[in-house]
Formats: sequence, structure tokens, C-alpha cells
Amino acid sequence: MSTHSVKPVFDFSDKPNASRMPTWIRQSLGNNSTYAQTSKMVHGNTLHTVCEEARCPNIGECWSIGTATFMILGDTCTRACGFCAVKTGKPTWFDKEEGQRVADASMQMGLDYVVVTCVNRDDLDDGGASVFADTIVALRKAKADMGIELLTSDFHRKQQLAVDTIMDALNQVRCQSIGTQMVWGHNVETVPSLYKNVRKGSDYKRSLDLLEIVAAAQDVEAKSAIMLGVGEERNEVLQVLKDLRSIGVQRLAMGQYLRPSRYHIPVQRYLSPVEFTAYENEARELGFSWVKAGPMVRSSYHAEDLQN
Repeated sequence: MSTHSVKPVFDFSDKPNASRMPTWIRQSLGNNSTYAQTSKMVHGNTLHTVCEEARCPNIGECWSIGTATFMILGDTCTRACGFCAVKTGKPTWFDKEEGQRVADASMQMGLDYVVVTCVNRDDLDDGGASVFADTIVALRKAKADMGIELLTSDFHRKQQLAVDTIMDALNQVRCQSIGTQMVWGHNVETVPSLYKNVRKGSDYKRSLDLLEIVAAAQDVEAKSAIMLGVGEERNEVLQVLKDLRSIGVQRLAMGQYLRPSRYHIPVQRYLSPVEFTAYENEARELGFSWVKAGPMVRSSYHAEDLQN
């Protein structure tokens, strides 16, 4: 069992919010038989997903086509980001068999591409990298050419240890029949000027440092994501994109922030689909090889689309 805060970390209920949600924000309810089967595979293997824990608006769509983003290392985060619905507190949960259960669920679901994310676990000596490593090995042993995408924390002061641990695992189970051996994502989430409110406990440079190390790894593509509508300026967003490209990040996701509750930072503005298209075009001009940009895009949204 995990201990967690019983009171909200933030209370933004008295702060201004963007006006009525626009018509282009669409959330699928996802009530078909495939959705139920996905839920059964996830919960039957005692697994968490970011889809549920972070209240992702795309859960209906994704679970209805039989995909999910597994969230390892428990359901309690050691940080308290102002945008995130995952509960925060002092985690006590740890399970070395979790990686095998992710592999079991992936095979039961018939997946060819698996996205694995996590809560921040600053309390662990390696930030949880060993569980990521175990998951990689279990997935490739279950299916030799399994596509793998990680969405990790910044690993704080344990970055090099975490990278070495995860890359050692990947080297054990490399597959000669696929090109990119792994996509490794870490989200910068927003522009540096908003970190104090939006990403409490995180640091923009620290995130870039990890992404730079990852981008330099052999046969690994680095990926990041940024959410819009939290008060950022256009020139700030473009600078973040330039920063990401300058360190070798190849994949980018950009989406609209949606407030999960009144205890989270308010939406300052809803961007139109036209604005997202403009950002996508600029990202491609900067040299990103894979870009997803749109109101409902999240970091793992359609991640299995290898070509873009």
C-alpha cells in the first residue's frame, strides 16, 4: 500500500480559468468490448496505467483499440507537478516482478509496440531504472522484435547510472531485425519560465541533460513533449523546440493542457487546431523527424506510428 496526500497540493480554485471548452476538444467514452478486454488485461496483471492515473482524455479511444501506456513503480509520485493528476506523497511500493507482468499483459493484448512510463521515484537509489531495465528484458524475451518506448523521469542526480542501467538491459536483448532499438522519451512539459508553477521539483536544464545523453545513445531515438495553454508565449515555445533539436531530440508531441481538477493549474488558453498545425510545420522545419501536434495529442498518443 502507498501513503499519499489526502489534501490537494495546490488549490487554484480561486484563480481565473479559460472560458468554455471549445468544440474541437473531443473525448471518446470507449465503452466497447475491446475497452473492457484492455481493462481486464491491465487490472488482471495488477498493473497501473498513466491512462487512468493521469486521467488521460484519450483513454476511451486508446483502450477501445486495445492499447494502453503502462505506468511502473507504483501509483504515487515523489513530486507534485501542478498539472498532473497522479497522486503525490511518500511511496512505499516496489515490486521486482512488475516488468514481467507488463510483458505478460502485452502478450495477452497482442501488442507489437509497448509504451512504458513511470511515476517519479526520487526515493530510490537508481530512480527506478532497474525496473525499466527488467521490463525491457522481459518484453524482448516475450517477443524478440517488440517495439519499445520508454517515457521516463529525469532521474534527478542519478542520470548516468539510470542511462547505463537501461542501456545495459537493451544491449542484452537487441533485435537485428528492427532499426531503432528503442524510443526514449522524457517530457520537458512546458517552457522554462513556467517550471516553478507547472513542474515543481523539476529543472529544465536537467531535463535537457538527460535527453542529450539519450539522443547520443546508439540506435535510440530521443523524444519529448510539451503541453500548451498554461501561459506560455509563442517565442518561448519555439525556443524550447530549438533547444530540443540542438541536443538531438528527433521526436516531438505537442498537445493542449486540460485541467484534471480544480486543484490543478488552470487552463489559460485553448489553442485552435490551426495553431497546432503551425507549430507542427515549424517543428518539421527545425528537423524533427516525427511530430504529433493537436489539441488531443499526448506524449504516447499513437506512439506506435513509427513513420510520420
